[in-house]
Amino acid sequence: MIKTLQLFALALTLAATTLGSPHAHAASPAAPVKIGIIGTGRIGGALARAWVKAGHEVFVSSRHPEELKGLVAELGRKAHAGTPREAAAFGTVVLISIPYRGMPQIGTDLRAELADKVILDTSNPVESRDGAMATDAQKLGAGPATAELLQSKRVVRAFNCIGAGSLAADGFRQPQRLAIPIGGDDAAALAIAQQLVSEIGFDPVVIGSLARTRVFDLGQPLATGALTAAEMRAKAAELAPR
Repeated sequence: MIKTLQLFALALTLAATTLGSPHAHAASPAAPVKIGIIGTGRIGGALARAWVKAGHEVFVSSRHPEELKGLVAELGRKAHAGTPREAAAFGTVVLISIPYRGMPQIGTDLRAELADKVILDTSNPVESRDGAMATDAQKLGAGPATAELLQSKRVVRAFNCIGAGSLAADGFRQPQRLAIPIGGDDAAALAIAQQLVSEIGFDPVVIGSLARTRVFDLGQPLATGALTAAEMRAKAAELAPR
């Protein structure tokens, strides 16, 4: 109940902010969020560092959690490590950053733990790595495919088209921040995602629904980490259906 109220309060804080507006990053600081991270590779590790620095509490995980002891020691008391199931249970927000072939298993094994959680999906289907299932996901769009595999309506596509090095080095870039495209079908989940993007020094740009996020799937026009928010909005407008 406390976790639900914290997320509801955060959504209310952001409700007055227009999604994707140029001033989205100016929202008032919100209460710390508990974030579970499933798949703590380069992207998951970079985000764990950034979110702890922003005041949040993270639970990093992998199939070999003992390998994450060094990261937890580096991050201090606001970081914990364990299994993917423990991370999913811990977070009110859960970041999933894994090879896409593992997504069906996550949906099967962690369905109960992920129920009603805000899920941030960074994972990209790549046929050479993930096999034939990646082709099906690409056709549908990675965002809708993830929502289907996880049986969740609260999936937000984010951080899938920016490198770990840029996440680590380019937060709060001057004179203009870099943009992170995001999208989803749940307004409250989108508001929370916006906050978590802006707090680590990037401008969240809401592209639209989860189906619309295919425009920043790998290989698509908005799949670049080098645009400002204004540039990304202009490019997204060019791609909008007429």
